Amino acid sequence: MLYTRRELGKLALAAVPGATLLPRLEWQAAQKDPARPDSNVAGVQIGLNVPYSFNNNLMSADDTLEGCVKLGISAVELRSQPVELYAGAPQAAFERGATADDKEALRKWRLSAPMDKVRECRKKYDDAGVKIEIVKFDNIYKEPDDVTDYFFELGRTLGARALSCEISLEETKRLGQFADKHQMMVGYHGHTETTPEMWETAFGYATHNGANVDIGHFIAGNNTSPVPFIRQHHDRITHLHIKDKKLKNGPNVPFGEGDTPIKEVLQLLRDNKWPIQATIEFEYPLSS
Repeated sequence: MLYTRRELGKLALAAVPGATLLPRLEWQAAQKDPARPDSNVAGVQIGLNVPYSFNNNLMSADDTLEGCVKLGISAVELRSQPVELYAGAPQAAFERGATADDKEALRKWRLSAPMDKVRECRKKYDDAGVKIEIVKFDNIYKEPDDVTDYFFELGRTLGARALSCEISLEETKRLGQFADKHQMMVGYHGHTETTPEMWETAFGYATHNGANVDIGHFIAGNNTSPVPFIRQHHDRITHLHIKDKKLKNGPNVPFGEGDTPIKEVLQLLRDNKWPIQATIEFEYPLSS
């Protein structure tokens, strides 16, 4: 189910100021006619994982952008699907039940993807005041070398400073070689089973191997604060996922109701002026 604009407004308003994450925030979603979005708060760039947080990975690039502007979000981690669909990729390949032929059609399309359409999409976001900082790819490890090169080309064309994907430790060595080749960071997204040592092993494989630390998953899976890891490896962290969870593999909960040290993490970014996007990843159901 797609969230309504009213519900999305509740997301932004409840997620940040409701948890007292940083000093007073006048979120633009509260305004009837928001001006150019600005979600940089006290020097910390608050972002949003889209369109995942809108509960629809196949939402169009235009609708995704509209949602961000309505919420006052000025930086995003954007999944590749909206951009690729905007540029003419075959949608069937992204849908559940995609066949081998559908996936092969997408693979062929990617090798001749019209980068002028990608630049056109980027311009829409730039003109609206929404910076595409991270581009997220699914199933990145399954692709041949030429398609892997395409992933980095797409990210760079969109103006991103990093790609992101799920962590598969045995695959980070190969992908890290591409990251070094293209001189672009890859932030490997961790879940509850991801340990600090896994990221540190990946760091050793390639200079441009990085971490997308989900601070909710981190505390739920490791039962310890992510603050020391962030402090030690801040130069390898592409972005953080901000959500609240309980210890001991606990569930996602509304912001401020879990054990995740969200306030402390954001204050760490603020005080050290690290250019790490604090990316809200919205996963718990909203009340009516």
